[in-house]
Amino acid sequence: MKAAIIICLILAAVFYTAAYFQFREKGILLNNAYLYASAEERSSMDKKPHYRQSGIVFSFIGTIFVLNIIQMVTGSGLVFYFVIAITVITLLYAIVSSVRIWIKK
Repeated sequence: MKAAIIICLILAAVFYTAAYFQFREKGILLNNAYLYASAEERSSMDKKPHYRQSGIVFSFIGTIFVLNIIQMVTGSGLVFYFVIAITVITLLYAIVSSVRIWIKK
């Protein structure tokens, strides 16, 4: 159990750190639209909405790991439903925001 808590804590820290850098628009853009774009598309694309989208998604994923830690420490089954809700919200946000970015393009 302690090992699982430590692993989740490390993963939460990694995702929150990635979110921080994405919100600051520092480092590589960790977004499918950017990673699969050609070199000329990358140079001409507006990266700001993609950085923001990635930052929000990484924040949600970090929160999922924090909630998993809370569930392991407290033993509360109720937290599981929060994890499911955040997961669904994350997926819906990723899809809806991708469509919105594509439409604005």
